[in-house]
Amino acid sequence: MRIDKLLSNSGFGSRKEVKILLKSKAVEVNGETVRDPKFHVDEKADDVSVAGEPVVYREFIYLMMNKPQGVISATEDRFDETVIDLLTEDEQRFEPFPVGRLDKDTEGLLLITNDGKLAHELLSPKKHVDKTYYAKIDSPVTDEDIEAFKQGVVLDDGYETKPAQLHILRSGDESEIELTITEGKFHQVKRMFESVNKQVVYLKRLSMGMLQLDETLELGEYRELTEDELTKLKQRK
Repeated sequence: MRIDKLLSNSGFGSRKEVKILLKSKAVEVNGETVRDPKFHVDEKADDVSVAGEPVVYREFIYLMMNKPQGVISATEDRFDETVIDLLTEDEQRFEPFPVGRLDKDTEGLLLITNDGKLAHELLSPKKHVDKTYYAKIDSPVTDEDIEAFKQGVVLDDGYETKPAQLHILRSGDESEIELTITEGKFHQVKRMFESVNKQVVYLKRLSMGMLQLDETLELGEYRELTEDELTKLKQRK
C-alpha cells in the first residue's frame, strides 16, 4: 500500500496534507525516513511512525446509518445526494459503500463499509440473511395476506418470492406491519404488497441479520458498529 494512503486512512489528513507531512521528514518506515508519497509499505509487517509515534493502521470501517428519505444508496450520483455524501471526509477516505440498497424514499438501517468480503456474504442469496421492515399500508392487511406471504407471492415480472413472515401491528384504513424477508429483489417489499393489491405508503428497515437499527439515531445520523454488533454480524453471515 502507498504510504500516503496508509497515513490518510490512519487519520493524518488528506492526501495533500500527508504529502506536506512527508516532506517535513516526520515519517519513518522501519527506522528510515520516507518522503515519497508513492513509497509502498506492508501495512501488516512494516513499522510506520510519525514524529516518533507508531501508526496503527486501520483497514476497515463499519458504520450503521439511519438512512433518511431523499438520499440514494450509492457511492456517487450526478443528480442526487448519496449516503456517502453524509459522511465526513475522514470516513470517505476509506472508500466505503452501502451494503445493498434502500430505495430513495425508504428510511432505516443501512450498513456502510469498505469490507467487500463481509458485504458479499451478507448479500449472497445463498446466505438467506433476514431483513425486517416496518411499513404503513394504504388498506387493511389480513390473515390471507399473512398466508400468501408465507407461501411466497408472484411479483409483476413472474418471480415467486421465498417465504416471508408478515406480522400485522394494526389493520385498518392505514395498516401497520412488520415484514421479514430473506432476499432483496428490486423494490421487493412494495412489489409484494402490490401483488395482493395494496400499496406501501411508508417503509423503514429495522434490521439486517443480527444487526438492529439503533433507534437513538436521528434520520441521517450514523455511528460505528460496536465490537459486539460486528461480531454478531460476522457470525450470522
